[in-house]
Amino acid sequence: MYQFIRKCLFFFDPEKVHYFSMDVLGVIAKIPFGKKRLQKSFDYKADGLSREVFGLHFKNPVGLAAGFDKNALYLNELDALGFGFVEIGTVTPLPQEGNEKPRLFRLPGDKAIINRMGFNNFGVKAVVEQLKKWKLSRKKSDSDAMIIGGNIGKNKVTSNEEAWRDYETCFIALYDYVDYFVVNVSSPNTPGLRELQEKESLRKILSHLQAINRTKISLKPLLLKISPDLSERQLNDIVDLAMELQLDGIVATNTTVSREKLSSTPPAEIEKIGAGGLSGKPVKERSDEVVRYIHSKTKGKIPVIGSGGIFTAEDAKDKFNAGAELIQVWTGFIYEGPAIAKNICKGLVK
Repeated sequence: MYQFIRKCLFFFDPEKVHYFSMDVLGVIAKIPFGKKRLQKSFDYKADGLSREVFGLHFKNPVGLAAGFDKNALYLNELDALGFGFVEIGTVTPLPQEGNEKPRLFRLPGDKAIINRMGFNNFGVKAVVEQLKKWKLSRKKSDSDAMIIGGNIGKNKVTSNEEAWRDYETCFIALYDYVDYFVVNVSSPNTPGLRELQEKESLRKILSHLQAINRTKISLKPLLLKISPDLSERQLNDIVDLAMELQLDGIVATNTTVSREKLSSTPPAEIEKIGAGGLSGKPVKERSDEVVRYIHSKTKGKIPVIGSGGIFTAEDAKDKFNAGAELIQVWTGFIYEGPAIAKNICKGLVK
């Protein structure tokens, strides 16, 4: 059924379709018993799915990566679709329009997406207000509540030298409203951002956030999201730093600037689309490699959230076999539809 709906939706602008589809789910979730009907259709529960990772209880290991619900507008709907966790953001201190449109492109032949959104979001104050509403709607007694991660970044106008201030602002503002944090220095769509993945630049940001974290009564897990395009030297530097600063986890990986794995999209179309981060099937192999490398290098001491090219339960198993503790989908959600979390969970149980 979804394959037919997807064909229809793919005739329209990807960004507009995203908001239209989620708004439709929102209407359904708000009508009497609407959310329960959605949960009955999509929220799969079974023994053996729950995970305890960096001190948090995940009802299942299938999450939704940052970039899908940037402003925490659709948490109720995503909860009904059975995700174990959702990462909101990337959130910046000030509101951002993002890059010029069009900035989101489908590559159906390769089961891929290219985006150059540019951290478009409402700003941290507005996102906090949305999270307050979500927190009020949750039952404190619900042991299977969906976990919320906060993916934080810097504003485009902020220099790399001052970037640590933006991460601090978001960290402090979101602290009481998210369950864990992810520092995003790996998006290819903010000029110069990936330079912050160098060891000393990272040390300045992460050590500062950890210092703030340690002043709190209960520490929040702090993770780092990395690019699939890092060299072995850069990966080694990040692993060393993660161990030194006692990071709680690594998200591997973000989108890639490489186009090498595209095989079905005409070169002329790729050139016309231009710059942006590539996600989906073409990034899976490299993402698996990075997860495997980090797991081996740390001897499993730093949990990894595997992200990149996950469409099916078999894709998820590849990530787990590589050493991931949890997995995230994004492009897979676009192509597989609202049952993706359910289908992966069912496949994992079987």
